[in-house]
Amino acid sequence: MKVIVNGDTLTLEKSLNITEFLVAVKAEQPEYVTVQKNGEILSRADFDKIFVEDGDEIEFLYFMG
Repeated sequence: MKVIVNGDTLTLEKSLNITEFLVAVKAEQPEYVTVQKNGEILSRADFDKIFVEDGDEIEFLYFMG
């Protein structure tokens, strides 16, 4: 399945939840990243319940203070 991550196309073998996905793509500072899926910002509390699906557009957002 193909997903777009920060503008780049990525091929995954299977659907992963957001927590697994952050590990699989080696996201920088996963404990601080905000994840947007198809234009919607996801709640960190739901990362284990929300799955990346074919055709999704995922953005990693880092807010600097």
